Amino acid sequence: MKTNPIKLRGVREPLPTGEIILWQGAPSWIALAHRAFHVRHVTIYFGALLIWRVAATLVDGGAATAAAISALWVLLPALAAAGLLMALAWLSAATTRYTITSRRVVMQIGVALPTVINIPFRRVAAAALKTYTSGSGDIPLKTLGEDQIAYLLLWPHVRPWRFTRPEPMLRAVPDAARVAEILARAAAAETQPSPEACTSTVTAVQTSDQVVAVAAA
Repeated sequence: MKTNPIKLRGVREPLPTGEIILWQGAPSWIALAHRAFHVRHVTIYFGALLIWRVAATLVDGGAATAAAISALWVLLPALAAAGLLMALAWLSAATTRYTITSRRVVMQIGVALPTVINIPFRRVAAAALKTYTSGSGDIPLKTLGEDQIAYLLLWPHVRPWRFTRPEPMLRAVPDAARVAEILARAAAAETQPSPEACTSTVTAVQTSDQVVAVAAA
């Protein structure tokens, strides 16, 4: 009996026989806006600037109308900046799909230049998890080998400040703890295929597999 091959969105070739999809998801655009595009920090900055402009106008003897006009000159660029950053965060989330299969992590990313990042579990030295009060979180992947993907190509799906050895990261993932558990068990089962290995710890395994970045179809 024939079975339909499993394919990933945006990738021409189906998954190899025996490989299955365990989880698929995308970043929360709101969490991405706050943590990658720093909308909150920009809003706080413009808010402080607005208060200072209004206070300075009133202290100098200006009327309420003058203070309002002064505030408007700050408010308009503030709204434009926050709106632009939120739009970029939404576009980034809308064009991103993270996939965990029984053998690898696949990151389909990119707004202007769609790219597929393929990370076999046997190239994962370690994985970390950082969660937030919303339940979303970040899962960076430390990879083995000398071949590394450029930081700018990965951004914002990369661990901050790791410029020399960039770490691809599943960023702003909803229900991150559950996703990390799926990742850990799949990686352990692939790198050490035994019942005892299916734990919640990802260990380093030497291998010749490559971390690959290719243009999406």
